[in-house]
Amino acid sequence: MAGGKSRIRKAKTLASSALHAPPADAAPAEVLPEYTLIFIFRRLTPAELLRAALACHRWRRAAVRALPLALPVLGYFFHPAGVPGKPPLSSIDKTFYPAVFAPLEASSPRLSLALSAGEMNSFKLSDVHLGLVILLPRNLPEAILPRVLVIDPASRRRALLPSPPRGALPNDRWRCDRQVFGVSVLSRAHPSRLSFDAVLFTVDGDRPRAWVASVRDGDCTWRAVPRSEDVQVKFDPWWFENRCVHAAGNIYWHICNSNRVLKLDSLTLDFSFIPVPAAIMDDRITSYRIGETPEDGRLCIVVMVDEELQIWVRGEARQSRQRDRGWLLETRMCVRKVLDTVPGLPSVGTKRHISTWFTDMDYARTGKVFVGTWGYGRYSFHMETGKLERLKMKDGKEWGHPIWGYTLAWPPAGIFPEEEHTQNFKSGVELPMPALGEGRRGGRPGPPDLRGPSP
Repeated sequence: MAGGKSRIRKAKTLASSALHAPPADAAPAEVLPEYTLIFIFRRLTPAELLRAALACHRWRRAAVRALPLALPVLGYFFHPAGVPGKPPLSSIDKTFYPAVFAPLEASSPRLSLALSAGEMNSFKLSDVHLGLVILLPRNLPEAILPRVLVIDPASRRRALLPSPPRGALPNDRWRCDRQVFGVSVLSRAHPSRLSFDAVLFTVDGDRPRAWVASVRDGDCTWRAVPRSEDVQVKFDPWWFENRCVHAAGNIYWHICNSNRVLKLDSLTLDFSFIPVPAAIMDDRITSYRIGETPEDGRLCIVVMVDEELQIWVRGEARQSRQRDRGWLLETRMCVRKVLDTVPGLPSVGTKRHISTWFTDMDYARTGKVFVGTWGYGRYSFHMETGKLERLKMKDGKEWGHPIWGYTLAWPPAGIFPEEEHTQNFKSGVELPMPALGEGRRGGRPGPPDLRGPSP
């Protein structure tokens, strides 16, 4: 190199005027593309997603696309119960305790029904569905059509529906031969406003009937659906459970000590009996429960048979021999080691068999089933993780039966465009047997033979 000088050129710094400056008017909310916003929003809690939607119109559009397919679960409503004595003792605490709410997590909102002291002791839970809680008066004669209290705990809205008027059913000749056995949410016209349909169920004579209440803008209208022509109740309606189960878009009632359940089609309002698998009712009384499969919401039955958890799904099989009255055995899981962890539970024998049963599937579709015991506490069992958790309150009482999962009616009104949030709301998930000789009112000995003919 001439003169010992290096030919390496020094990097030159460009003038500031040559650089591409970011737009001076770019707002922070405009920096992230929409697909990135959706990716982030899908990882937020419902409360955080709501706050993000309020930031600006662009974030609001992204929040709509990030809505969860399943409605958010906030916790559980139930009536607390005292712990019964261990067998062979039959002492049961029949004290009525007002309904309470247990949040799902420590960060979940702590909801309340906001009832007065008199209302807390006068109403009992009847149904929880689509963000609404339905309560009925206690100690009301079963022949009287009740008033219905409907509450939206998230918004604190409430409506006390009047009883069906006499004019709803002209020439009502079943007034003296009627029994009310439940009320439930049928549909909700809007995820936030108190606009909904509820259905009241009675047995008039020996036929079931549905009474539909439509609530719009504070006005309530009743209509009586004709009695069912396809279903005849040949047993005392007292054996119906006084609360329903929402599963696979329809409504079901368990019947104590029976191999059938009563189904109401939510669209046609037609009643029908659905037989349960013969294999789980073979010469024994088994506490089975209707529910939905956690992963896809199919109609199913969960039952404990010889310390084995079984899940039967409703569907067609390729070979007829695989079907049992239209049911397929899809899941079998031994729970003997899980039950061994229950303190004091008998290890083997009849005492263990009669002391444990499944009381319900978690209708919030969390993958849990609720386990009832005779004097050893109430538990939740997660079918995926195998975790058994004691459901006990701080004051020593346990979670009562039934346990209703509360799902948030999402999204609230006024946050998203009407057509968008209505479509997302509708696409979401629609959302123990008493001891032998004990029914809803307790004390009637000797269960009747309610088993229907084999199909």
